[in-house]
Amino acid sequence: MPTYAYACKDCSHAFDIVQSFTDSTLTSCPECQGTLRKKFNSVGVVFKGSGFYRTDSRDSKGSTVSASPAASAPAPAAAPAASSAAPAAAAAS
Repeated sequence: MPTYAYACKDCSHAFDIVQSFTDSTLTSCPECQGTLRKKFNSVGVVFKGSGFYRTDSRDSKGSTVSASPAASAPAPAAAPAASSAAPAAAAAS
């Protein structure tokens, strides 16, 4: 269940409370019965390390990831298929 932070507008009392998503928002301060406001903080999830950003998987200038020798070797050229079919087509006509 999430933890919500509240602060009183009248006495400035601040506190955190664990509430379900279906629980209603608190409206009165437990200290002075004043008006409460819900405080919004940064998200509690932090992604650290490589692999979380779109640019992490791409080669870029200054990249610390080195390519393996097999990956950097050029692929063999494919033989053109149309050149072997052209003499057969010419002989048939």
